[in-house]
Amino acid sequence: MLAVPFALLVFAILESLISFGGQEVMANITADVARRLRTGQERQANVTEATLKTMICGRLEIMVAKDCPGLEVDLRAYPSFAVAAQAGFKINQDGEIELTGTDPATFTVSPGPAESINMLRVFYKWPIMTNFMAKSTANLKDGNTLHFASITWQNEPFDD
Repeated sequence: MLAVPFALLVFAILESLISFGGQEVMANITADVARRLRTGQERQANVTEATLKTMICGRLEIMVAKDCPGLEVDLRAYPSFAVAAQAGFKINQDGEIELTGTDPATFTVSPGPAESINMLRVFYKWPIMTNFMAKSTANLKDGNTLHFASITWQNEPFDD
């Protein structure tokens, strides 16, 4: 009689643990890629959507399926930190923070030159592994959970 609730609890804990671990790995990868861009290790001319996804996916594949299906990236330069802050979030009627500009069709990869302000946003549609958890943990219509990492920085004065 206790085996079924115990098994459900164990699967719920494992599902949450793996999802949280994937989110943290993605956040660390995003910070590392941003550091490479900020210091000029990755040159503006060499950074495309494909190369950026390859940099992220190459390290994210330890947690996700091969070729990172569901990975989306958005990298832009902004004139100021205030403009960058307003670009990604808004406060809704309930006083909660909402993501804005999350339609992949509007994403671009256009890093700025030396000393520019940039924002890198990484999105991944994390699949829910256990069917009974999908309804309670999924926040996307397709039954997946959206993992999100964002970092904003000012490039160092490197040579272009």
